[in-house]
Amino acid sequence: MSDFAADLIIIGAGPAGLTAAQYGARANLKTLVVEQLSAGGQALLIDVLENYPGNIEQLDEAGGIIRGPRTGFELSQDMRRQAESFGASFVSGAAVSLEKNEDNFRVTLAGGQVFEAQAVIIATGAAHRHLDIPGEKEFAGRGVSYCATCDGPFFRNKKIFVVGGGDAACDEAQYLSRLTSQVILVHRRDRFRAQKALAERVMRNQNIEVRFNTIIREIKGADNPAAAQKVSGVILERTTNDGGGTGETYEESADAVFIFAGTIPQSSLVSGGGTRAELDETGSIITNQKMAASVPGLFVAGDVRAGAFRQVVVAAGEGAVAAHSAAEYIDELRNVAYH
Repeated sequence: MSDFAADLIIIGAGPAGLTAAQYGARANLKTLVVEQLSAGGQALLIDVLENYPGNIEQLDEAGGIIRGPRTGFELSQDMRRQAESFGASFVSGAAVSLEKNEDNFRVTLAGGQVFEAQAVIIATGAAHRHLDIPGEKEFAGRGVSYCATCDGPFFRNKKIFVVGGGDAACDEAQYLSRLTSQVILVHRRDRFRAQKALAERVMRNQNIEVRFNTIIREIKGADNPAAAQKVSGVILERTTNDGGGTGETYEESADAVFIFAGTIPQSSLVSGGGTRAELDETGSIITNQKMAASVPGLFVAGDVRAGAFRQVVVAAGEGAVAAHSAAEYIDELRNVAYH
């Protein structure tokens, strides 16, 4: 017995899941989205969504700027409202199991609710990867953060270290540089992995000091929840060009450490238990060009998918493809020609 029967269940409400919800509902499928947190996923953390097509400044007739580009939060809210306008439903909760019988999938939430559908789209995204160094866990929320737009304003005019060399690290360093003139971006290798244009802007930013061939070995501070100053310093180590340690360390003062060291695909729903899909060596779910996983009726979109180019516009496109493929699959089950 289920609490709700749908045609299509989408697990995850980032750009991939929200776009899939819109396309599923537009295909006249009874569509349910399971969202663990607020709709938007990682896109919520993007301050200026500058590389989303058409998302530019709004101008008046004289060419003056009425408003800037939409933020990730604003775009996410618009995407949710759009999906709802076509009839998609949303439920809050963490999906803890996914099982398939002969006819349907069963999705169980942490609260005990059970939902059934003929097809499922996994759009659970990826979580932040931790450094697993001394002090990271101890000072999480007290100077250690994984979200610049969430926590950056608490460290206005402070000395901030940013860890990482990809798009996320460069994006967040740019944002933090508007709050303080002391942003130090450390990357273990001798060059960025970020898009060239983004990396060049970081290198030109006078409020950002870039230190290649550098890692943080330890985060130090007063382990006192009542202390006004939590993180007080870092121990750094110089590295070789391939990221290996040299043993040469030094200590430096710091007020905060923002970590953007990659992501971990959230594929646990299909890595064991009732439904097992084929994964790659990173734990990402392998699909074909139609976003179909190795389990019939299971589709995947966004950062949890193997080979994904982790951009909002790509996630949205994959969500549309996954929903279209799910509609085709459901119509085949019903012996309906799909055009």
